Amino acid sequence: MPRTLLQPLHRFAFCKFALAGLAGVAAALAISQRPLTAPLPDTIEIADMSWVEVRSAVAHGYTTVIVPSGGIEQNGPHMILGKHDLIARFAARRIAAQLGKTLVTPVIPFVPEGDYDPPQGHLRFAGTIGVSEQAFAGVLDGVARSLKAGGFKTICFIADHGGSLKPQAEVAAQLSKEWAQEGIRVIGVSDYYADEAQTEFLKREGETLALIGRHAGIADTSELMAVYPQGVDLSRFANIPFTLESNGVSGDPMRASADRGRALIDIKVQAAVRQIKALAAGM
Repeated sequence: MPRTLLQPLHRFAFCKFALAGLAGVAAALAISQRPLTAPLPDTIEIADMSWVEVRSAVAHGYTTVIVPSGGIEQNGPHMILGKHDLIARFAARRIAAQLGKTLVTPVIPFVPEGDYDPPQGHLRFAGTIGVSEQAFAGVLDGVARSLKAGGFKTICFIADHGGSLKPQAEVAAQLSKEWAQEGIRVIGVSDYYADEAQTEFLKREGETLALIGRHAGIADTSELMAVYPQGVDLSRFANIPFTLESNGVSGDPMRASADRGRALIDIKVQAAVRQIKALAAGM
């Protein structure tokens, strides 16, 4: 074949090869820049999800997150130290389910419990683990900033321990103010701690304030019986010998029941859901 005919053919083949190469490079770049995706998981607990699943959930509108806190403290001779953690985790999942498109972080177990030296409050009893209000506030602050970085828009602090309410409210208010222009709200869900409403419920059930008590009595014991019955052994309270030593109980836990616990937790859950919806709607 004449040389003059070969040259166009060679040029055509080279151009075809070059175009194919460029197409391959473009395809590779497109694939490499495609973000990782994952289907929505069958859990709402962040700790049980991969980071890709969390990102996908946020992209699908799961931009509300609950940060529950509990506490490791004495609860009389008849209940385990982790009572608050177990109740907080159970209630947080219930609240998230009612809100919809809401995820839940692990429970923060270390909360303010009083002074160390000399020990005061629950710290007078072996096994109680407390941190300062400043330390607890710092944890809440760091958790919220982490969740904001992950794309969450409504961050809800929910404390099952009364001593956590003050620092929780302060951190929520400060961060909400700091992030107001970004449309991010941090809510200290104070209504969850529905002590008065629970007391009124038990009074309607025929109980007196003395029998209800303030700690490890009817309400606390009933709630743990509802969510983790193996954490309660009332025989340990019934069989304690007479002693002047404090047993850490206020009220009569022998009058507790799982049925009452379910009703008491529902009071807290419904109060929290109402507050979160009301505040989120006003953003």
